[in-house]
Amino acid sequence: MADRFLDGRQLFKLGKYRQAMAEFLKVRDDPLEDPDLSYYLGLCYSKIEEWDDALLYLEQVVNAHDDILRIYQSRMILSYIYTITGRIKLAEFELNKLIEEGFESPQVFSNFSYIYYETGKVETSIEYLYKALALDPDNANALNSIGYILADRSIDTEKAVDYCRKAVKAKPENPAYLDSLGWAFYRSGQNEEARHYLKRAFELSSNNKTIAVHLRTVIDEIDRVNRSKLES
Repeated sequence: MADRFLDGRQLFKLGKYRQAMAEFLKVRDDPLEDPDLSYYLGLCYSKIEEWDDALLYLEQVVNAHDDILRIYQSRMILSYIYTITGRIKLAEFELNKLIEEGFESPQVFSNFSYIYYETGKVETSIEYLYKALALDPDNANALNSIGYILADRSIDTEKAVDYCRKAVKAKPENPAYLDSLGWAFYRSGQNEEARHYLKRAFELSSNNKTIAVHLRTVIDEIDRVNRSKLES
């Protein structure tokens, strides 16, 4: 049965989550009594967005595992799942437990920010991103997130471009970061720059609906401006 567990882990590393899950479920041990098995099953179910099953196994990890890193990762995923499924108090609980256990980190503060942004508390969301940047000024995820919010809400488009530039400089092939930078340029009225970065983001992630909508919006705006010039 150990071979099945190892095979499952290898399939998981290859991104074959359903196949990995099938191998893990063939292991004779009861997943709810084996924290390592629960951990990988929780990750698999998270990857395929079957949230209820993911919660079942990840909650077992935080209750029974003795590996601090796996508990940390599981609580982070739990907070995300609880947020997107509307269970905000539980999402906050998981993150507060991490802080209580000494895991104050840019990632934890960024997850807090995500919770508050999703629930419309934009100012609080920004405050938590600044807390993340206070711990790590070069944290690409926090830089991207705050840049996107400042741009999307038209709070400070100049700062937004600056933050997003730094995120893209850190990870130039990240489509989400390229999208944020393109959107920040659009919000600041720099349409050609916006099209450049959004086109690159779309090339890297053509199935992303948000990127596609942003790119279409910018192209339509450029066309509108050009038609207006011809008509004047």
